Amino acid sequence: MKASERIHHSIESQIRDGSLLPGDPIDEEQLMQQFGVSRTPVREALLQLKTEELVTSLPRGGMVVSKLDVPQLFAMWELLAELEGLCTRYACERMTKTERQRLADAHRESESVVERDDEIGWQQANMEFHEILYSGARNPYLRQEIMRMRIRTQAYRMHAFSAVSRLRISFNGHTGILTAIQANDSAQAARAAFDHLNPGGAPWVTDLIMKLPRNLLG
Repeated sequence: MKASERIHHSIESQIRDGSLLPGDPIDEEQLMQQFGVSRTPVREALLQLKTEELVTSLPRGGMVVSKLDVPQLFAMWELLAELEGLCTRYACERMTKTERQRLADAHRESESVVERDDEIGWQQANMEFHEILYSGARNPYLRQEIMRMRIRTQAYRMHAFSAVSRLRISFNGHTGILTAIQANDSAQAARAAFDHLNPGGAPWVTDLIMKLPRNLLG
């Protein structure tokens, strides 16, 4: 793997796991020291991240992790809901019996995380549940687009779990998805996945937006 690719992957991972939040600066000198490289591969990585809209250039130089304003956040959340619905419909139509059982097992095991009110554990359990759906959908390009949007909205979705006690709501959303898949009802599975993320139809999202730290918003 090229140095620029390793740097790109590192920054992307830090945005995904919340180590880097919207508005945080990207330190080029630190990256050069960390990876033992010149400025060129660092700039190449940052340029690619900028193309992907994960980082933004500042007027006086330097780059920061991109922020979303409220309209952008709603628009991206809305599209993410549509793509998750499409992915779940494909998964319902294409998953094997073994994959369906894996999904049921993952969902059952995640309930203990909800009962403990374990936000970090839920992030992992939630991603495991969705990754089974992405795999079952048999469409890597769709997964790629979903993951790009999930990375862009990660900091805001992480705040959702802590700000509005959403773990049980999210778990119940997974229950609806699983029930539809077990019934081989692809249309209902898609609706359940859409409703699971749809900002327009979820009162908790308005509450979340009102409580978001201002420093996260563009």
